[in-house]
Amino acid sequence: MTRTPHSASRILSALVISIALAGLVPALAAPAGAAPLTSSAEAGKGKVKVDGKLAKDHVKVNEKVDLKGNLKVLDAARADGTQSLETVIVQQLQGGAWVNLADTTCRPNGGFTFRLSFSLSATVSLRLYHPETTLYAAAYSASTLTLRVG
Repeated sequence: MTRTPHSASRILSALVISIALAGLVPALAAPAGAAPLTSSAEAGKGKVKVDGKLAKDHVKVNEKVDLKGNLKVLDAARADGTQSLETVIVQQLQGGAWVNLADTTCRPNGGFTFRLSFSLSATVSLRLYHPETTLYAAAYSASTLTLRVG
C-alpha cells in the first residue's frame, strides 16, 4: 500500500482532533463548579405526604368501605396561605401494576374520604397517590393498604 504525503497528513490531523476531543468531552460534560442536576420534582416543589386508613380490613362483596386520609405539606413555607385544590388518587395493584380506581381533591393539610366497594371476592392491595403539580412533588402512601373482600 502506498501512502501519499496527503493521506499521512489526514491521518495525523484525525489523530490530533480525536485526542483534542477526548480531552474536551469530559470538560463539556461536567464543567468545574457546576451544580448537580435535579429533577423537576425537587427543584422548587414543596414536599407532601399522603396517608390513609381503611375503616375495615374485611368487607363482603359489594359492601362499601371508607378510606379516610390526609395530605400533609412537609415544607412549612408552602403550607401557609395555599388555597389550591390538590388531587389524590386511590390505586389498586392489578397484575403487578398500579391502576387508578378513583380520585378526589382536597386542600393541602386537609383530609379526604373515598367510599369504595368491590364486586369480586379477593384480597385487594391499595395505595394513595398524589401526582406532581406545579406547587408540589409527587407522593405515594408509605404503606400498602390491604382489604379482604368476600
